[in-house]
Amino acid sequence: MNPLDIIGDIHGHYDKLIALLTKLGYAPRHGVWQHPAGRQVVFLGDFIDRGPRIRNVLQLVRGMCDAGHAMAVMGNHEFNAIAFHTPHGKNDHLRPRTAWNRQQHAGTLAEFFDRPQEWAGWLEWFKGLPFYLDLGGIRAVHACWHPAEMAVVAGKTLHDPDFLRAAGMYGTPEFQAVEVLLKGMEVALPPEAVYHDKEGHPRHAIRARWWNKTPMGETYRSLIFPPADSPPDTPVPESLAALMPGYPVQAPPVFVGHYWLPATAPVGPLLPNLACLDYSAAHAGPMVAYRWDGERELNAENFVSTTLHP
Repeated sequence: MNPLDIIGDIHGHYDKLIALLTKLGYAPRHGVWQHPAGRQVVFLGDFIDRGPRIRNVLQLVRGMCDAGHAMAVMGNHEFNAIAFHTPHGKNDHLRPRTAWNRQQHAGTLAEFFDRPQEWAGWLEWFKGLPFYLDLGGIRAVHACWHPAEMAVVAGKTLHDPDFLRAAGMYGTPEFQAVEVLLKGMEVALPPEAVYHDKEGHPRHAIRARWWNKTPMGETYRSLIFPPADSPPDTPVPESLAALMPGYPVQAPPVFVGHYWLPATAPVGPLLPNLACLDYSAAHAGPMVAYRWDGERELNAENFVSTTLHP
């Protein structure tokens, strides 16, 4: 296997992506970004929404993938876009067109407003992205490595309209699998409890540290990831704690994005064989990559990042 550079969430921030690829030693050749030593990139999804140059990001990423210089997994924003544009036959879409959902997708809609056929082509490309990659030496998934949920989607793509419909309909096994793989493990808070995320939105569930088997006495505040002080500091019921899959110490390194680690958080692995590469590049944070050369134990020195404002 070629050495790999794994890159976290991009969200339309083309300038940061260019800065990071350049820092990693990639350069355009014949119109495609590539590395002179044959290294490949693994993109962790979330290419669209929020940033100012979404179309340029998509062109660069797909160009690298099509030419064999990169691989990519689906992010929850790509799945959301597919569902937002897929009618379910009830005068609505698999992702309802609420004010919040429109706002989240607004940057992408604006960029492709006068390019509907091109946008339709990107949606088809998204449908073919894998939900995860197991490359032997490393693994990649947008939010959560969960073997039981992976078995539900194994060998399937969203090009299959029946699978797409099932994946977009609340309550199905397919919906649950996609939610976990692309959005992580969520744990419902006690009735009437609420906390506010970094954007100020009220939440009734927390994103959990799924990679640790939850010990007795874990609280909502200690289980949330990224860490936050606002969830209640009360014990998580054992029935909920037991749902965390954990990640075995002997397993190959796994890389995720998704979690919006603070821009000021120390850059390094969460476990010797697990790393999150989303340091809020969608806002003021750096875009982060991990330079992998075959090691089984991740090294903080192999993280490469842009400055906060490249």
